[in-house]
Amino acid sequence: MARPRTFFGLPLLPLLLGLLFFAVSLTPSLIPRSGVVQGVLGGVVGAAGYMIGRFLLTVWRQMYLPLLRGRRAEAAHTILAIPILGVLVFCLANAGRWQNQIRVLMGREPEENARVLGMVLLATAVFAALLILGTLIRVAFDRTRRHLYRYMPERTADVAGLILVAAALFFITRDGIVDRLVRAADNFYASAQELFETGPPPPGDPFVTGSAGSLVEWAAMGQPGRDYVTGGPDAEAIAGFTGRPALRPIRIYVGLAQAESAEERAEVALQELIRQGGFEREVLIVAMPTGTGWLDPGSMDVVEFMHGGDIATVAVQYSYLQSPLALILETGSGLDQARALIRTVHEYWRTLPEDGRPRLYMHGLSLGAWASMFGTDLFALLDDPIDGALWAGPPFPSSFWNQAVAARNPGSPYVAPVVGDGRLIRFASHFKPAGPPDGWGNMRLVFLQYSSDPIVFYEPTSLFRAPAWMREPPAPDVSPELRFIPVVTQFQLAMDMALANTAPPGHGHAYYAPDYIGPWRAVTAPSEWTDADSARLAAHCAGGFQTGCGEG
Repeated sequence: MARPRTFFGLPLLPLLLGLLFFAVSLTPSLIPRSGVVQGVLGGVVGAAGYMIGRFLLTVWRQMYLPLLRGRRAEAAHTILAIPILGVLVFCLANAGRWQNQIRVLMGREPEENARVLGMVLLATAVFAALLILGTLIRVAFDRTRRHLYRYMPERTADVAGLILVAAALFFITRDGIVDRLVRAADNFYASAQELFETGPPPPGDPFVTGSAGSLVEWAAMGQPGRDYVTGGPDAEAIAGFTGRPALRPIRIYVGLAQAESAEERAEVALQELIRQGGFEREVLIVAMPTGTGWLDPGSMDVVEFMHGGDIATVAVQYSYLQSPLALILETGSGLDQARALIRTVHEYWRTLPEDGRPRLYMHGLSLGAWASMFGTDLFALLDDPIDGALWAGPPFPSSFWNQAVAARNPGSPYVAPVVGDGRLIRFASHFKPAGPPDGWGNMRLVFLQYSSDPIVFYEPTSLFRAPAWMREPPAPDVSPELRFIPVVTQFQLAMDMALANTAPPGHGHAYYAPDYIGPWRAVTAPSEWTDADSARLAAHCAGGFQTGCGEG
């Protein structure tokens, strides 16, 4: 049988497919990419295309189908190479324009210097590294199956060798390299949060979480918790903004190191909430943090201003890992903690007289939103329901979010759904308000999601099928030239998720204070709050991305 044409020892057809994949990886997706990021993405996608080409070529040969020879082979390769090279030239020429188009849509200045050569060289280096890795795996497979030829038929040995090598790779990475990296990351974050010698001393106010009179250990809270309970607006700052008397907001936070189990941490949080008088406030929020334990001050500060400080918030940490790692590797810890905390708080809350207890709301951002939705078992709460929830940037696996989107009215956009008459569920974004605070039923649920947020709109099926939002007119901050490309779109969206927090405030996964105002107002209906107040608060908090607006 004729051997396939090669280029520097590599089969030409798979190389052409890899080159095509690299070219189309330059097309725009949700988040703008730098030259370095594009080089890495291009190398990975090119390697994926080459691997697919090698697989198809192997299948073709294993089926003993004929290969073209001589001039026919040369003609076929030329026919394929010419349009692929044309696509490559076109994509290289437009790569900078495509990325700048997204930057402009997101309010950023375009980048003038597009280092195409450096990007191509980096992509080539990544491709070569992955090719070497693949070659080493293939050598391991060849040696394994040849060893097995002594004991079994060739076809059986080939299958067994493939299974053995795949199993070895799985265990080496999952229980070896990956497991060690996870432990190292977890230990790193834990150690970083335990450097209390250089941290601030415990609060002197006995009614602040972590103080000498608190049930929560200051040394177990970690930096995210310490920053949260000592930050935010005080009564004086709130009164100065509203012009009316205000209270000091109550912030309860329990660190992961406080206790061994989720139930124990939830019970400590409840008792601390009772100790500080949290159930005597007008509003009570059960908030789930992101993976590292961080709570967005832009969200919490806003709602505290809106209610004149007559509010209490309780949160419990469940991981030290960044949210993407926690989402993949510690999914259960966040869900278990949310379920324990919400159940514990709700069971106590429901024992209080209806006219003497606070309105109860759920909240979470990103992985915290997913955990909060999971822990908010609406069926279990039917006999004594909560008052509402605000979930921001819900990750794509969130089942309740998926159900809500699936229930959208016909013709309603996927990225900005309208569900029924808006009495139970509403969606808000940077470009779409949550609607007026009236017209609700007994419970108010709002999803805040940015149309360019890949954490929300990534779909695993984008490997072979265009996501629903790609089949609709693009949102205001999404490139009109974004196109679905099988396999490639999957890699682009995965890279977008890694870059989601690098987007400008109000886009990607970068949620910020002004966009929380409308949703919090719609959910919690603060009394004596006007449109003018919302506008003043938005201006007051506009510069406080990820730092809150407590200082004004």
